[in-house]
Amino acid sequence: MSPYDPSAYPPFAVTVDLVVLTVRRHALCALVVRRGEQPFQGRWALPGGFVRGDEDLAAAAARELSEETGLCAHDPAEPGAGNGAHLEQLATYGDPKRDPRMRVVSVAHLVLAPDLPAPRAGGDANSARWAPVDELLAVEDEAAPGLAFDHARILADGVERARSKIEYSSLATAFCPPAFTVGELRRVYEAVWGVALDPRNFHRKVTGTPGFLVPAGGTTTRQGGRPAQLFRAGGANLLNPPMLRPEI
Repeated sequence: MSPYDPSAYPPFAVTVDLVVLTVRRHALCALVVRRGEQPFQGRWALPGGFVRGDEDLAAAAARELSEETGLCAHDPAEPGAGNGAHLEQLATYGDPKRDPRMRVVSVAHLVLAPDLPAPRAGGDANSARWAPVDELLAVEDEAAPGLAFDHARILADGVERARSKIEYSSLATAFCPPAFTVGELRRVYEAVWGVALDPRNFHRKVTGTPGFLVPAGGTTTRQGGRPAQLFRAGGANLLNPPMLRPEI
C-alpha cells in the first residue's frame, strides 16, 4: 500500500447541531441561541458545536445537550424513559458553502424531552430561548431574518421527523412526564401535528393499542376538572395499528 498523505486532501471540520423540541403552552417549541460571534453574529441558531478530537458523534451530541440544557440523554431504544431526553441522529449536512469560515460538515441530532427548563446560553451564544417552531420556520424578511447557517432546513427536517415518528412509534411519550394522562398525551399529538383531535376517539385508540400505555396507578387533577387516570409508556416501540396523522 502506498503511503497515505493527509495533506493531499482539504481539511474540514465536523460539528453537531441539536434540534431540541419540547411542548410549552400547548405549542411545539425549539431551543435557539443568539450567536455572540461571527459569522451570523446576533442571529438565532440551533445549539451545537464542534466535535472534539477525542470524542465520537454521540458523545459530542450528549455533551452539547448537557451544556445547553443540563439534560442527560437516555437510550434511544427506550422512548419515554425517565431521567433523560430522547436523543437520536437526524441527518448529515455538508453543503460546501453552509459555513463561511471553512468547510464544515454537521451531523444533526433530534432531542425530545418534556417540560424543559428555561434555557441558559453558553459557548459563543449570548442568550437562549424557547420559540414556537411555526415562528422560527416562517418566511424570513429583512425585519426578521431567519435562522443562521442552514439551521432552518435542519429544524424543518427535525420537526418532520418528530411528526412522522409519533405516527408509528411510542415516541410521543418522550414529551410527557413519567406518569401522564391521556389528555396530556393528546395535547402532545395536537402540538406536534398542529391539529385538533377528538378526545374520545384518541382515548379509544391509545388505550386500545397493545403495549402503548399501561396504568401507572392513581389519578391526578393537575389539569383541572375530575380526577384523570395516570398512565406510563408501555413496552412497545412500534405501534400497531399506527396513529395516523390527520390530513390538513
